[in-house]
Amino acid sequence: MARRAAAPVTAALALLGAIGALLGPAAGSAHAADYRYWSFWKGGADGWAFQQVGPTGNVPADGAVDGWRFVLSPDGGQDAPRPSLPADFSAICANTAPQGGHKRVAVVLDFGTAKDAPTGEKPAEARSVCASVPTAANSAEVLAAVAAPLRYDSGGLLCAIAGYPRAGCGEQVAAGSDSAAGSGGPADKGDGGPAVGVIAGIGVVVLLGAGALWQARRRRTR
Repeated sequence: MARRAAAPVTAALALLGAIGALLGPAAGSAHAADYRYWSFWKGGADGWAFQQVGPTGNVPADGAVDGWRFVLSPDGGQDAPRPSLPADFSAICANTAPQGGHKRVAVVLDFGTAKDAPTGEKPAEARSVCASVPTAANSAEVLAAVAAPLRYDSGGLLCAIAGYPRAGCGEQVAAGSDSAAGSGGPADKGDGGPAVGVIAGIGVVVLLGAGALWQARRRRTR
């Protein structure tokens, strides 16, 4: 009798545990966040690769390609959206003649999408430009030569290129908010996912749990 009486309790605990397991990942995802910032890339024969060195520490060689992309992304690294234009030095600098004591560096500026933009701002069209700068110039100086005004925060973080955006600097944006939804970054799945899956999963678990309780009561009354 003790074993039969415990069956409904066991089934109920199993039901609660399963619901908790389903809700756990969804609840955690509600706390995820995106960041809005300028990401830095280096171009090569294989396309774009995330630049591991900051612009003040990177000294590009003659013929290099620096890429910049404004993004809304949770990653802050190589999985963020890349610049949308090709890293083609020959095409970008075709009309810029070499000069003594100077180097040519191709610069690609991608201002991101409207969904990446801060509220009230509109990104410019992506563009490529060739910088002719002194040989010792770093990437920050290359950028300043072709995309002023630049804006930095007190810690030296690059906040704006060519005046975009007007305000903000690497700010955190709650994932799923109006300004973060559909950013085109890795966090944007666009399928309405966890909520629908959780609701459907709970429905199945409830049905299974109800069946288990009914079976337990039926055995107890025999």
